[in-house]
Amino acid sequence: MQTTTDLKQLVEAVGDAIVASDAGGAIVLWNPAAERMFGFTESEALGQSLDIIIPQRQQQRHWDGYHQTMATGKTRYGNDVLRVPAVHKDGHGLSIAFTVALLHTADAKVSAIVAVIRDETSRFTEERNLKKRLTELEIQLAAPVKAA
Repeated sequence: MQTTTDLKQLVEAVGDAIVASDAGGAIVLWNPAAERMFGFTESEALGQSLDIIIPQRQQQRHWDGYHQTMATGKTRYGNDVLRVPAVHKDGHGLSIAFTVALLHTADAKVSAIVAVIRDETSRFTEERNLKKRLTELEIQLAAPVKAA
């Protein structure tokens, strides 16, 4: 079917990572951009828990939100971008931004969550450095001027 081929090509060609997980949180779709971003091959990622890319300290919060979304069929991250830390296969941290889409069964139950993810690590680092520099400059401006 031509449409299926086109959708498969789209998922494989886009520069952003596309990751889909089932109701239990197992990865069911992992595109080449996800492989580049997170370091896991498709065969390594498929069937695994999303925990492979979620820092341990964030996992409980993630799963609380995930299960609530599965139960209610509602998420605010369909339009609003969620920015969170993530982890690469080699253990280094990433800063990612993503939106999600909910996929439904014929009886309108959520069957999967699809995330479209962008690596914003360099943007996040640059923003943090700018904020640090701004704070330093504000401190300098607030300091009393010493007479010569």
